[in-house]
Amino acid sequence: MKNKSNTPPTASELAILQLLWTKGPLSVKDVHEALDHDKPVVYTTILKTMQVMMERGMLDRSSEGRKHIYRAVIAQTATQDKLLDSFLDKTFGGSAKKLVMRALGQHTPDAKELKELKAYIDSLETSKKTKK
Repeated sequence: MKNKSNTPPTASELAILQLLWTKGPLSVKDVHEALDHDKPVVYTTILKTMQVMMERGMLDRSSEGRKHIYRAVIAQTATQDKLLDSFLDKTFGGSAKKLVMRALGQHTPDAKELKELKAYIDSLETSKKTKK
């Protein structure tokens, strides 16, 4: 299912989605406990946010007895791609190079990360040559 409102998730919604993507379907109580562990948050706020997310087409809900279990229905990769495209356009004028250079300037990659980055760049160059 697609995000009905077609607007990107808010920071709060994204935190909930991250949990559901990594841990799978959860109850509001489970989500609240996980998020409250990092930063105090009110249970009813989580409940309302998840209800709104359901209305917006981001979540689905099933019943297990008296408990409602929520699961993400929007794909993690598609959501990340959409957020990244928007961020790239708004922040770096659409330049992937500027984004990567800034990220590498703020975070010094270790040898393993550099090796992975080089391998990725090599694979991009290889695929570009085979398309010609």
